[in-house]
Formats: sequence, structure tokens, C-alpha cells
Amino acid sequence: MALNLDIGDEVTLSATILKLLQSGRASVEIPSHDFPFAIEPPANAKPGDRVAVTGHVTGVDLDNGRVTIKAGGLVTVDIMSVLAWKPSRNSSR
Repeated sequence: MALNLDIGDEVTLSATILKLLQSGRASVEIPSHDFPFAIEPPANAKPGDRVAVTGHVTGVDLDNGRVTIKAGGLVTVDIMSVLAWKPSRNSSR
């Protein structure tokens, strides 16, 4: 899958809910991201559920095949972890 990602593009990643936190957020695992990440969970979410995390590209490292996405916080993942993407309207492509 050859993605032509650029800054500002909207991308979707898959995540698995690890646990629901007392704060009302959920700790999730995102493939190729080495740290837990907290999100606002969908209604009736439970550990083990798969959820989509959507954000905008803030950086692309083609040499290492990594992309950084702002989805509440910053998440850096392998480009191959991107499930879907939509070019930004301001793109020159």
C-alpha cells in the first residue's frame, strides 16, 4: 500500500481498548506505537473492543516509514498501520 501522506491529511488507525480508566477515558494499544494511549471511548466500550482513532498528520518520515498523527496527543506509527486516509483540502496534490 503506497500512501502519499502529507501534513494535514486525515488518517484513521485501529486501536484495542486495554482498560477503562476512572477518569472516563480508555487506555488503548495502537499497533506499532510502543506506548499506551488514552482516548475518549465510545459508549458501551469494554476492554478488548477495537476502535478507530482518527487524527491529522503532523509529520511524515519516509526514510523510516513512520508518520506522526495528532489525535488528542501525538502518536507516531508505521505508515503501514494507517487504515484509511483522506487528503486535506489545502493539499497541492
